[in-house]
Amino acid sequence: MWYVIYSEDVENSLPLRKQTRAAHLERIQGLADQGRVLVAGPCPAIDSEDPGEAGFTGSVVIIDFPSLEEAKAWADTDPYALAGVYQKVVVKPYKVVLPL
Repeated sequence: MWYVIYSEDVENSLPLRKQTRAAHLERIQGLADQGRVLVAGPCPAIDSEDPGEAGFTGSVVIIDFPSLEEAKAWADTDPYALAGVYQKVVVKPYKVVLPL
């Protein structure tokens, strides 16, 4: 089943994001290579594709896991979570309706 993982950043998270970005992306890419990632990306702090030093306010990923427990465990061990980038993480089941 698909699970949406919505994470909210701490204030001024950009330096922590930069330090941990490679490990964070590598971990997601591993699941993408298995066809398990529907979408993944950050939420810019301003209305711009490249927010520069404004940084990001959080992230959204939708990933296929066997269970909610496994999705939560994966989210808890994300490099951004371990580095303190996130102040809050919500994991919920997700049903794809569109596109078909």
